[in-house]
Amino acid sequence: MPVDHAILAPVVALLLWTCIMWAWMFATRIPAIQQAGIKMDPNRPSGEQVAELPPRVRWKADNYNHLLEQPTLFYAVTLTLALLGAGSGLNLALAWTYVALRVVHSLQQSLWNKIEVRFVLFFLSSLVLIALIVRAALQVW
Repeated sequence: MPVDHAILAPVVALLLWTCIMWAWMFATRIPAIQQAGIKMDPNRPSGEQVAELPPRVRWKADNYNHLLEQPTLFYAVTLTLALLGAGSGLNLALAWTYVALRVVHSLQQSLWNKIEVRFVLFFLSSLVLIALIVRAALQVW
């Protein structure tokens, strides 16, 4: 079965974006912890300590965590499509659309965090992901 490498580009793009969000999270979190004088105490729940940080700092970490949740399905389905030789055309367009929506979601959550807007972006990206999963299922069966 031929591997369709084209769909691996959006996979790598989302992986790189996740690394960017990781760096942004640490670039804002460490100075905020130092400025607030927070002492990391292993006996306190981590959520309790992080809650002391300003929301604009926490938003980046929240988004980084989000990039480690639903996108795992994206990685699985795109790799499946690549292995099935179905990683071009509409599947490739859907994969890039998913990545674009997740990047916009990240920027929205990290900079502004209007929940209603964030929900719409999450909902749209979920629909795109479901479409990819259905298309992969049709390839398998």
